[in-house]
Amino acid sequence: MTGSPEAQPYAETYYAGAYWGPRKESAEECARRAADFLNLLASCEPLLAGWNKIPKPRGRGRKTPLMPPDLTILTEAFRRGVNREPGGPAIEDLGLTVSAYNDGERGELVSLSMFCGSYARGISNACVLDLPWRGASAERLTTAPLLTNVVRGMASCWEPDWALAGSRAYRSQYQEPASSPFSLNWLTYLSHRLGRVPPLPAPVRIEPIEDRGTLIILTPERFTMANPEHVTLVRRVRELLARAGLLQPR
Repeated sequence: MTGSPEAQPYAETYYAGAYWGPRKESAEECARRAADFLNLLASCEPLLAGWNKIPKPRGRGRKTPLMPPDLTILTEAFRRGVNREPGGPAIEDLGLTVSAYNDGERGELVSLSMFCGSYARGISNACVLDLPWRGASAERLTTAPLLTNVVRGMASCWEPDWALAGSRAYRSQYQEPASSPFSLNWLTYLSHRLGRVPPLPAPVRIEPIEDRGTLIILTPERFTMANPEHVTLVRRVRELLARAGLLQPR
């Protein structure tokens, strides 16, 4: 198969993301969280063990390896990732961004965006991992056990309000209202700050993550929009979470 995922209507793409509200953090604090997360990714899968910082402006400048994590290098990367108007001062409340990629071939590339330290009202901090959309690496990375480890790592390292791993196609087709505190997908983590998860029907699994929150795994097989039973299941779980008050605006 050749071409881009956009040119392939049957190529369902997957990602993992963690999201949290305003939280003022320094470049050093962001770097410590990032180092912990990069080490965790490396323990999950060889393809997630090699990262290079994406230069700013994008595509210009020398490659900066981020593995093994070095706090001095990561701290400087976050400092350079501050938001600012061209030629103007840093806009500190808009946070800090570091983006990275691996050296996978076309279609098997993995990218990572880490945006943290923002304390501006109405802006979410986030860590997003875009997974390969074809090849053997896509088969290895889009499994429930591996993504469980990734989401657990996101919950532990970034302390988000919620996190997910799953299908971009599902999230695009079933968008939650802007007032909703989270989106549901194949795997969804909810911090205890959002509330307690009620009992859910099989084959859904519920796992605690330390004392931080709950991980919901809809199905042990790969979740896909092509399977109507998967879509029915996620809509049913959403309904049960709504009844439990977890979808109330916050």
